[in-house]
Amino acid sequence: MATAVPTGGVMSVGDGHVSHAEDRRGDDDPGMKSLLRETLETVVLAILIFLVIRSLVQNYRIEGQSMEPNFQHGQYLLVNKLAYRLGEYRRGDVIVFHYPNNPSQDYIKRVIGLPGDSVEFRDGVLFVNGLTVDEPYDQVPIARDISAQTVAPGFLYVLGDNRPASSDTRTWGQLSQEFVIGKAWLAIWPVEKAGVVEHPAIEIESGLELTP
Repeated sequence: MATAVPTGGVMSVGDGHVSHAEDRRGDDDPGMKSLLRETLETVVLAILIFLVIRSLVQNYRIEGQSMEPNFQHGQYLLVNKLAYRLGEYRRGDVIVFHYPNNPSQDYIKRVIGLPGDSVEFRDGVLFVNGLTVDEPYDQVPIARDISAQTVAPGFLYVLGDNRPASSDTRTWGQLSQEFVIGKAWLAIWPVEKAGVVEHPAIEIESGLELTP
């Protein structure tokens, strides 16, 4: 199971101690007033910029092995929170979301099925809408059957890339889109893994038809 842990800092401003005499001199010093005003404006601006950035992008640390081999334990990612306000979900997207059974925890998984899709596994082979799927990314398969599920409106079918080690739709159900935080955007640490996160689309049109 891989979780995504939000990271980030807080900004604090400390007040230095001055004597009463120094306070009075500061009140009479236009230069001091100007300096204090500029400092306050800078701090307020920095806080506003921080809040705007956090509303658009947030950094997360991956914990667990459920997205291996594509994402590693301890890896840091930036998540685009606007991705699905401005765009649509696609099969193959890697998303971060609040775990439905405990929203204080955040998970990272891959979108396999969209609303209306039928998803199942036969002998470890993925079928979507009755067609076999050649998944265009590395993954650790499962060698068993999973019965077909039709994805409900407003929900997603999500899986970890390391299927045997993942807690996902197979165990706790379909994911409501209301819990989605955003789409993995940039890998920022470790350096050798840094770069834009790829989201190879799952194409089903060229698959082979499912036979009973």
